[in-house]
Amino acid sequence: MAAAAEGVLASRQEESARDDAAVETAEEAKEPAEADITELCRDMFSKMATYLTGELTATSEDYKLLENMNKLTSLKYLEMKDIAINISRNLKDLNQKYAGLQPYLDQINVIEEQVAALEQAAYKLDAYSKKLEAKYKKLEKR
Repeated sequence: MAAAAEGVLASRQEESARDDAAVETAEEAKEPAEADITELCRDMFSKMATYLTGELTATSEDYKLLENMNKLTSLKYLEMKDIAINISRNLKDLNQKYAGLQPYLDQINVIEEQVAALEQAAYKLDAYSKKLEAKYKKLEKR
């Protein structure tokens, strides 16, 4: 039994020695990990800076595009303003010409009314002459 107890004790000491070696290995592994973490942090910050630069560049380009669109829209509105001014000027000219023609148009309307009255008189005269003709033929037959 004593030999068995010594064997168990020896195996426990070996396990303890292995655990100590593992602990030392873990501590040794931590030192290079800090260097890796530092490098990884630098890499992360570098990539984050690149990302943010890209985002800011995209936003800046968006604002430049909006600025160009606003400039073009402003130019279009100026062109439309010039067109509207020309249309207004032409409309005023047409209104003045129409006002100048208005007396003649009024005369045409008066003449048209007189022609209509004359036409009615001609129809009445025609009807009267047909009546007279009928009377004359009636008298002639007698």
